[in-house]
Amino acid sequence: MFDLNKLIRPNIRDLKPYSSARSEYSGSASVFLDANENSFGSPLTKWYNRYPDPLQWDLKKKIAAIKNVPAEGMLLGNGSDECIDLLLRAFCEPAVDEIVICPPTYGMYEVYARINNVRVTEVPLLPDFQLNLEGIEDALTPATRIIWICSPNNPTGNSIDREAIEAILNNFDGLVVVDEAYINYSRQRSFLSELKDYPNLVVLQTFSKAWGLAALRLGITYASTDIIDVLNKIKPPYNINEATQELALKALDKLDEVNLMIRETVQERDVLVRGLSEVPGVERVFPTDANFVLVRIREATRVYEYLRDRGIIVRNRSNVLLCDDCLRITVGTPQQDAQLLTALKEFNHV
Repeated sequence: MFDLNKLIRPNIRDLKPYSSARSEYSGSASVFLDANENSFGSPLTKWYNRYPDPLQWDLKKKIAAIKNVPAEGMLLGNGSDECIDLLLRAFCEPAVDEIVICPPTYGMYEVYARINNVRVTEVPLLPDFQLNLEGIEDALTPATRIIWICSPNNPTGNSIDREAIEAILNNFDGLVVVDEAYINYSRQRSFLSELKDYPNLVVLQTFSKAWGLAALRLGITYASTDIIDVLNKIKPPYNINEATQELALKALDKLDEVNLMIRETVQERDVLVRGLSEVPGVERVFPTDANFVLVRIREATRVYEYLRDRGIIVRNRSNVLLCDDCLRITVGTPQQDAQLLTALKEFNHV
């Protein structure tokens, strides 16, 4: 049985969180003399002299209406990276506890674990880039606190089998974090609808990909209110600035535009896949549910350098487990992809 109280670090459980000026009252007010702000305004706009809402309620309520989840069941982070860091700090005791990751996968799970002095156990994906359930089961110990699953996975692009994720949720008493940064491009249904059924499930999403707002650094953690309450205890008081909140609220009013960009990206992804399949030297274009494509190509490092020298930057993943001689290529505009394909074909004539 999943018991959140046994999972929380004792010092976090007993922590008295910092109480920010804006969190100590409710209702409306017209005179703010509590937070040592500049009462005479700002050179940018009169509102930027005030600290932002520490819990971003207007933004959360708007997201909740779109995602059909409770506003109380989410934490907004300074990018998904802050969400990852907070989960590790809340639930993993340094030098004692451990996590499980399934490489090749997003690198920041391991980076933040190392920063927090949390042991990392690797259970590599199978050759088809799916979970090794038997390997994960064998790797679990009483000190395992979190299993990280990226779906669609980065850098492979494929969605992880839903039944495999559910099997882990049903048989692991720690947290299962499903990172859905690329879910908008996927045929797979989001795990948000499963939050009510799995108290140990945490879902990460982001405004950086389909929403086209990478510069804002805005990530979202969805989980039970009990888990979110723990994360709210340790997050910085004003981790999401006012400008980010304002711009995200405006973006949420343009859902039709975002959905159009998603459709255009998926259509262009198909064009790119077909084009890459016709490039001499390309050995495999892996199936993808993301806004990027993993390609196995002969002399991948030389190809990467050739493209770089021509001002075309892709990601060389040749040094990543199971990704020998692979490049990860983001879906560009039709003009950008045409330029890429032309350069790849020219490489073979150099």
